[in-house]
Order: sequence, then structure tokens, then C-alpha cells
Amino acid sequence: MKKKRRQPLVFLSHSSRDQRFVKRLAAVLRAHGIDVWYSEKHIVGAEQWHDEIGRALNRSTWFAVILSPAAVRSTWVKRELLFALEQRTYATRIIPILYRSCNHRTLSWTLSAFQFIDFTKSESRGFSELLRIWRVRYDASKV
Repeated sequence: MKKKRRQPLVFLSHSSRDQRFVKRLAAVLRAHGIDVWYSEKHIVGAEQWHDEIGRALNRSTWFAVILSPAAVRSTWVKRELLFALEQRTYATRIIPILYRSCNHRTLSWTLSAFQFIDFTKSESRGFSELLRIWRVRYDASKV
């Protein structure tokens, strides 16, 4: 019997200030068959959010961190990234997405070891490079 391949679930770690881009990113990924989880609300430290984020991190198969000046200042983004860096599940499945130029080393010096997906020059090129990870061809007409 052939083993069913698990559908990717991508955790999108981001600053609430980058919400517009994250919504677009999520829509494009979903339109191309990639499931995502991200917080659509500003997280202010409520225990229920801790639990929800923890559950999402534990069931996700990929971790994407959306990098921007706001993200590198975010305590939540740093917490999520540090968690992902410690998990064997994410060992080769962390995707730094450069949305806006910033000093990513502020979050973690280890991010330099991962291949960045750069959206700063071209959104469509960024989507193409990102989707290539899952062997999916970007089709702008889907969104």
C-alpha cells in the first residue's frame, strides 16, 4: 500500500504590521495547494494565543518567517523562530522570506544559513521561488 504524502502546512511567522502582505502570501499559497497557518489578529499575550500558536507550530511541517523592520523588532516573531530552530521537524524546513530590507541578524544569527526568498525586488519572482520549494509552478492567474 502506498503511503499518502502529507500535505504541507506552513506556519507564517510575521509582525502584525505586515498583515497586508501576509494575507496576500497566504492567498497565493492556498491557491496553489499549500495550506498555511497565521494569526490574523494582533497578539497581545493572552494565554489562549499561546496555546493556539503552540498547537499550530506543533502541527505545521514548514516554518516561514516574514522578515521586515517590524518583524525583527517583534518579540513574538523571535519566540516563534527560536522555537522552530530548536525543533527537529523544522531542521531543513525554515524559510526566511525577505519582505522588506532589514537586519535579520537581530532575530537570529543562524538565519544566514538558510536560503532566503527575496520579495524586495519582484513579488512574482518571490512567489515563483517560494512555490518551487514544493515543486509547484506559480500561476498569477490563480489569485
